[in-house]
Amino acid sequence: MATAARESGATSASSAPERVQVAPPSRREFLYYIWSASVLLLLGEVGAGVVWFVYPRFAEGTFGGTFNFPVDRVPAAGSAPESEPTGRFHVSHLADDRLVVLYGVCTHLGCLPSWVDTNFRFECPCHGSKFDLDGLYIEGPAPRSLDRFRTTIIFDDGTAVEQNEDGDPIPLQGRRIAQVLIDTGERLQRNGRV
Repeated sequence: MATAARESGATSASSAPERVQVAPPSRREFLYYIWSASVLLLLGEVGAGVVWFVYPRFAEGTFGGTFNFPVDRVPAAGSAPESEPTGRFHVSHLADDRLVVLYGVCTHLGCLPSWVDTNFRFECPCHGSKFDLDGLYIEGPAPRSLDRFRTTIIFDDGTAVEQNEDGDPIPLQGRRIAQVLIDTGERLQRNGRV
């Protein structure tokens, strides 16, 4: 019996399995594969382009990002505001020792109001809107006061004060400023003409 099993195993081992021949793709199949790969590549490129366009990329110190405003540039109380063209804002230090950061674009049609020392106010060169040192509306076609940027002030004693949702100026109360962080990505609107 053992001999019969050996003979049957020997015969099955000696007969090798048949090789399966796979035909190369036809011209139609080849073009279908190339077309499919091209469509997938195009969809991938379009998807990557949309993602690159939709998601904001704001670096620190560029408009839309956070500015670390130099403390030595903070104006004295009641003096002319300090302007930062790359961030499109003005830093105003009010006479009652409060600090506010104003968006440097008119709320009427988007012109750039500038500070006029002789009149001690912001004046829009396009249509004549006028605003106080703290950005409050004085006169002109503008529908409201200047918008403000969310600001965080860190004092020498380590305490930090963040601007509230209304955008009211931050009281300094005689404390020394260590750092001023201005978030140009979050604009606070003043409702109406106040």
